Amino acid sequence: MSAALDLGFAVLDVDRERRQGVAEVVYAPGKTVPQIVAIAQALLERQEGPVLVSRIEPEDAARVGRSVRGWTHHPDARLLVWRARRPAADAIRLTVVAAGTADRPVAREAALVAGVLGARVREIHDVGVAGLHRLLARERELRAADVVVVVAGMEAALASAVAGLVAVPVIAVPTSVGYGAAFEGVTALLGMLSGCAAGVTVVNIDSGFTAALAAHRMSIALRGRR
Repeated sequence: MSAALDLGFAVLDVDRERRQGVAEVVYAPGKTVPQIVAIAQALLERQEGPVLVSRIEPEDAARVGRSVRGWTHHPDARLLVWRARRPAADAIRLTVVAAGTADRPVAREAALVAGVLGARVREIHDVGVAGLHRLLARERELRAADVVVVVAGMEAALASAVAGLVAVPVIAVPTSVGYGAAFEGVTALLGMLSGCAAGVTVVNIDSGFTAALAAHRMSIALRGRR
């Protein structure tokens, strides 16, 4: 099978599942519904595992779903999914930690994508550093994880706080939550990049999806050591 499939308006990387364990994920913005349908159908025919469409609006998700059966729509994460995996016995234990309720959509995207790819996911919400006792009360849960994803806006101090409590990899996701000087997530991004806890991986603003894929790649390495 060729590693690329030319649909005329898109060239699909149909070898990605073999290389990375997950098929190419469809980013919905900028694509028409017929284009999303064609891409999803092509991936489902040529890949064995999950197929995902990210950042899709509810109306478009419903229209795509009428053409390509077997889907699950997660509107809180703007995610459309076919063939979600069930966690294996050695699946990675991923904990997603969100600072506040406003960060929930990004945290849900991270949690759902990771779950679709086969991780065992736990979610901890509303434990921002303005009430640090809320985070400390969940310390045992945090330390039980193989990887922790931290989702926070404003000054994003939660990432350093969590990374100081655990010995496992921490993936930090800055969000665009915050007032004027938060600069739509830039302050959170810079705070995470310059945090005092060493070894934290930082992904793009509002990109729960990227954090989940980073955790998925880590899981491949972790399973190899077990």
